[in-house]
Amino acid sequence: MTRRGADIDTLLCDPLLRSRVEAHLRAFSIEAGSAGTERAAAVAVAITEEGHGADLPGLPQHAAWSTQAALILTRRALTLRHHPGQWALPGGRIEPGESAEQAALREMAEEVDLRLSADAVIGRLDNVVTRSGFVITPVVVWAGPARTMTPQPGEVQSIHRIPLSEFLRADAPMLETVEGSEHPVLRMPVGAHWIAAPTAAVLYQFCEVALAGRHTRVGHFEQPKFAWR
Repeated sequence: MTRRGADIDTLLCDPLLRSRVEAHLRAFSIEAGSAGTERAAAVAVAITEEGHGADLPGLPQHAAWSTQAALILTRRALTLRHHPGQWALPGGRIEPGESAEQAALREMAEEVDLRLSADAVIGRLDNVVTRSGFVITPVVVWAGPARTMTPQPGEVQSIHRIPLSEFLRADAPMLETVEGSEHPVLRMPVGAHWIAAPTAAVLYQFCEVALAGRHTRVGHFEQPKFAWR
């Protein structure tokens, strides 16, 4: 399975890319997912500039600031009780009285000290129901240069700017069968590492829908067993 159709050479963090993403998201009819007893959460799919790079093995570093488009990802703090050290998008639980958009912006401010106004919100992707009992709403936001970010101690181990071109590699997505499920686990490669679902499922749908304009669903993909609890 490959994802062609998004021109990597034109993926600058500029008004043209924002207009393209906005148009694709407006044309996309989102699926709300479960309306049961699952806990509600939101994550920010934040488009920013690549800057000096993601500081990861297998990815280049830049002496000069790069305006190629990237997404903001974090590694969870190693001291966290649940899923320490794992890749994540900035986000967390939706508090009473909050919208998903408000929660995503608040969590991004708390986790990486990036404070954006409501007009930075571009749209949504499908809700993702996790094995651990959450319904996650991915909120796509325009972060611009975001030159200064600081990880929240105790929550975030590190912040990474992953270029969009990395998620469009020929070996993405990576699918693997898992015992106990009829659907494959979805992973997304990044440098010499990989990111697991549910975060990987959000990244894959972002590339398919927001970049390529293909109405692709990801709710059926499985998560690795370490994410089932």
